[in-house]
Amino acid sequence: RHCERSVAIQDSGLKDSFAPCPHQLGLYAVLPDAAWVGRMARAGVPTVQLRFKSDDPDTIRREVDAAVQAVQGSGALLFINDHWQIAIDEGAYGVHLGQEDMDEAPIETIRAAGLRLGLSTHGYAEMLRADAMSPSYIALGAVFPTTLKRMQTAPQGTGRLYEYAKLMQHSPLVAIGGIDEARIPVVMQSGVGSIAVVRAVTGADNPEAAAQTLQNLMRSLHSDN
Repeated sequence: RHCERSVAIQDSGLKDSFAPCPHQLGLYAVLPDAAWVGRMARAGVPTVQLRFKSDDPDTIRREVDAAVQAVQGSGALLFINDHWQIAIDEGAYGVHLGQEDMDEAPIETIRAAGLRLGLSTHGYAEMLRADAMSPSYIALGAVFPTTLKRMQTAPQGTGRLYEYAKLMQHSPLVAIGGIDEARIPVVMQSGVGSIAVVRAVTGADNPEAAAQTLQNLMRSLHSDN
């Protein structure tokens, strides 16, 4: 049944695909503000996300603009969490939306603006729903328990991650949720092209060194496969 669904998935909606992003997004740092975005971009992290929380539109716009400026010349790909209109206005590389945001955001507007779209999924049904939109990448999580945000669903675990990654191998995939240096090897075995981290860099004594260590580990594991 999964094989049949996989064929159907790959044949669906490709004409309406979002702009592509690299299949291997590498280390993906999810960061709280523009200062962190700039810091990790300068440290060589290939993919960064601004997850900035505020109720003030002007404050959000300033932070998104600062993040866009912060990655200039670094080569880092910047995704903006949630704030799609400001991301379009300020020229970000892409937008990341959660499942609840998919219902509210004008998907066609984001696509027409040429931004990349990443979508969060927490299980099989959400994964299929996201894939039907032909996003630039799909995030699979939470792989392990995380205390960073209240989760509506239980951790997926590595067994499900491996199944999902095999089924969705036609799409760039990001594993997220409670992943640290010790867990990277078992996550990389799934075949995902990217691992998202938060505290593994922002909570480190030396975030730049931590980012380099994580990237070196991912590269060595990727070359072994």
